[in-house]
Amino acid sequence: MSILILKNATAAQIYPAKVWENVDIAIENDKILAVGPGLCQRYPQAQVKEMRGQLVMPGMVCSHNHFYSGLSRGIQANIAPSPDFISTLKNLWWRLDRALDEESLYYSGLICAMEAVRSGCTAVIDHHASPHYITGSLSQLRNAFLKIGLRGMTCFETTDRNFGSRELRDSVEENIRFAREIDAAREKGDQPYLVEAHIGAHAPFTVPDEGLAMLGEALKATGRGLHIHAAEDRYDVSHSHHLYGKDLLARLAEFGLINSKTLIAHGLYISDADVELLNAQDGFLVHNARSNMNNHVGYNHRLPQIRNLALGTDGIGSDMFEEMKFAFFKHRDAGGPLWPDSFAKALSNGNELLNRNFNARFGRLEAGYKADLTLCDYMAPTPLIAENIAGHIAFGLGSNSVRSVMVNGVMIYEDRQFSFDCEPIFREAQKVAKKMWARMDALPA
Repeated sequence: MSILILKNATAAQIYPAKVWENVDIAIENDKILAVGPGLCQRYPQAQVKEMRGQLVMPGMVCSHNHFYSGLSRGIQANIAPSPDFISTLKNLWWRLDRALDEESLYYSGLICAMEAVRSGCTAVIDHHASPHYITGSLSQLRNAFLKIGLRGMTCFETTDRNFGSRELRDSVEENIRFAREIDAAREKGDQPYLVEAHIGAHAPFTVPDEGLAMLGEALKATGRGLHIHAAEDRYDVSHSHHLYGKDLLARLAEFGLINSKTLIAHGLYISDADVELLNAQDGFLVHNARSNMNNHVGYNHRLPQIRNLALGTDGIGSDMFEEMKFAFFKHRDAGGPLWPDSFAKALSNGNELLNRNFNARFGRLEAGYKADLTLCDYMAPTPLIAENIAGHIAFGLGSNSVRSVMVNGVMIYEDRQFSFDCEPIFREAQKVAKKMWARMDALPA
């Protein structure tokens, strides 16, 4: 029996909100064993790490991200003027994903995983695209997650936007292949169970009914859920109404794609009927406030109607402290009625997504829950209590406070250091990024 005790911690649970001062947290292997005072006496054989009041919380989860965008920061490629969302996709992101190869994807995954951990994330739910490197791409991302020790999920964006029906088929096959790889790895048990699979699709406007039918079969074959963008821009909705005469989620539901594991990213312009459908099926909508602002696509005024609301970044890093702040402030700026506690619950809901997909318990500081923890240095200037922890996050606590991160009972980031030298990875990533940018410029418009 291997037990670690985090001694004299300030334990803070975001939802249901709870704060304990001067308690011990005992961790056995990959799970929390006990939370309370005097655990060193109860488990005298345990290893002890003195917290000195350090804040210990259930791990932060980024519920929608794009690790393939990791080498796009400060991009030096010839990007044509992009006055609207669709032209931004065509001129930047769809050229970038076509330029990805095995090397650039791996380094992009490594960089994004390290930055997620430094920001306090214990898990990231990824949504991947690389049309010229489909087969095996999700395994390459899994390699990056495992190298860093980050928990996560990933999937491939099924679409026909580049190569038609062949691309649809290859994308769905990669999703199925990867889900089966995960199943085999779990049975073998030779590596920690850190990475899971969704069945991915880009957006309804780039997936014809032929593709939706294949995706429905993939869900049945693998037991996984759908991860898709929907209604990020009004175009997606008008396209569905024009070509299919249906609301977006109603169209997806006809192919059995809406259930309790479904993750809809954005959803700015889904209809009231679509909201009712998603809520009735107990699915999730992931709000990405900073990305929506950056792409100037508008604001989702239906957030208060969503039963299962989570938060993501859509590729703008993995700083979930920052994302919660922006989600709350933008909501208030848009005249919304919600207060920080609603967005703290949305932040915590990332752990509920893990609960449903990993068949384990996440998101609480209780015995039997996974030891995925975010540890912070935070000198609260006012009392830190259950009633105001959401306010402390919205107006104070940030990723600059993150000191250590534990995933699956292992300190993968301790006292602001990884267990390996990061500098060579970043140095090589810069070289790989330049090569990828050059490939972007070589692609036809």
